[in-house]
Amino acid sequence: MAHVNSRVQKHRDALRQAGLRPVQIWVPDTRRPDFSEECRRQCLLAAQADREDEEIQALMDDSITDIDGWTD
Repeated sequence: MAHVNSRVQKHRDALRQAGLRPVQIWVPDTRRPDFSEECRRQCLLAAQADREDEEIQALMDDSITDIDGWTD
């Protein structure tokens, strides 16, 4: 096991020397029983907010028009 730890440390040191640093990211646990329900709840909230905000809706409509123009 010490050999593996040494290789991992060497790799991490090389990445740091290259100017990189580690970052830890926490993401939702998709295995939770309420995951799908929470996704749906948040999507509905986002959709409702989009419909209620005229400025956002205009931006989205303009964006779609731009994208449609690319496919012609």
